[in-house]
Amino acid sequence: MSRIGKAPIPVPAGVTVTVAEDNLVTVKGPKGELRQAVDTDIKVVQEEGQLLVQRPSEQKRHKALHGLYRSLINNMVVGVTTGYKIEQELVGVGYRATNSGNTLDLVLGYSHHYVFELPKEIKVTTTAEKGKNPTIILESNDKQLIGQVAAKIRSLRAPEPYKGKGIKFVGEVLRRKAGKSASKK
Repeated sequence: MSRIGKAPIPVPAGVTVTVAEDNLVTVKGPKGELRQAVDTDIKVVQEEGQLLVQRPSEQKRHKALHGLYRSLINNMVVGVTTGYKIEQELVGVGYRATNSGNTLDLVLGYSHHYVFELPKEIKVTTTAEKGKNPTIILESNDKQLIGQVAAKIRSLRAPEPYKGKGIKFVGEVLRRKAGKSASKK
């Protein structure tokens, strides 16, 4: 058995889970509603306040799908109850981030601004305190979507290894290189 797949998914109060005939799992909660189509071989069973994901055989494919769908459904339950939050900071002289609604305007040291239109499922806020790096805060109930958007924003100016300039996640530790002066004796 997959260690991840066999673990039951607790369903907190205020969250409703429905499994349709075509294996479409719908999770509704205080933070919204999410849907996930599940492979026809995998069964999702609801029992007294928890969900169980079951597989028909010990095939390698079924084992892989077992853990995958358990994780996806668990992420949906967590998303509609508490939600997900990703913080990114802009490290570099003159780097700025502003937002108006779901439009993010980034100044990243290029000759032009990056205007980034975010999906409506994501809420964005930006902060710029004196003496601190500008910060972008993304909030959503969809873990996959928020991760994809955060990765796209980071790819606009990935942190470089010498000075660490670029867009990085808050708390991320960058591997730094010594530079030219280290090679001289």
